[in-house]
Amino acid sequence: MHICKTISEFRKFRCSLTESKIIFVPTMGALHEGHGSLVQMARQLAGSNGVVAASIFVNPTQFGPNEDFHKYPRPFEQDLANLSRWQADVVFSPSPEEMYPVGTSTSIDPGPLGDSLDGAIRPGHFRGVCTVVAKLLGIVEPTAMILGQKDFQQQRILRQMAMDLNMPVEVITAPTMREPDGVAMSSRNRYLSPDQRARAGAIYQALCRAQDQYRSGMRESAVLQAGMIEQITQAGLEVQYALACHAETLVPYTETAGTPCVLLVAARLGTTRLIDNLLIS
Repeated sequence: MHICKTISEFRKFRCSLTESKIIFVPTMGALHEGHGSLVQMARQLAGSNGVVAASIFVNPTQFGPNEDFHKYPRPFEQDLANLSRWQADVVFSPSPEEMYPVGTSTSIDPGPLGDSLDGAIRPGHFRGVCTVVAKLLGIVEPTAMILGQKDFQQQRILRQMAMDLNMPVEVITAPTMREPDGVAMSSRNRYLSPDQRARAGAIYQALCRAQDQYRSGMRESAVLQAGMIEQITQAGLEVQYALACHAETLVPYTETAGTPCVLLVAARLGTTRLIDNLLIS
């Protein structure tokens, strides 16, 4: 497995390739089996002759001033071992200075999809996400990029960015990987105490309850949302949002539009922020 720390190193590796298919998995490290499922999907799509590329980069521009950039876990050697186990071929792991040299001033506006939900709670977050992913795509030049559904708004915005900017990459969304109790796998789960971890399952339980209501005929967003908020709050979590939205536009769901519904939750448990969703087709 090749490890490239600079853009020039990666581009030298890229130029040496004779394979045309490169499948890319961008990450911020602190990898878990959810990431593993993305890399393994990439391996299947790349085949024996293709290349699986992953990045490890904790992107400073997507963190707000009071967020956890400095304490975000960075177990680099463990991440490399995992990526090797999952059969990645090359890892791009630059420094912030490499990605944002002095004088960098260009950024990418995520558009209206970035105005609500996490975009409203974390101003500037999706501008940072779009900018770094655009830069990574320009460096890696992949055939396809695989993203996880757990970050539903993020994958929707990045899919739109690739389409709007005519980027020659296929954006693939992979299913959310879950723990046995349904909690979505996340690098931030390690921040939870045993008691908090036990209560975190309320998010998935609330999503499943709302999904059951929807499939039983309930189409009133307010009813679906109220039920999720009640169940999550009763478990001692602070709900930031619990919404039923159109999967494409991310506006409040109404049945007349005829698009899939996505149930979206963000909640705080102590100092840890958790997000999850269920897509109802």
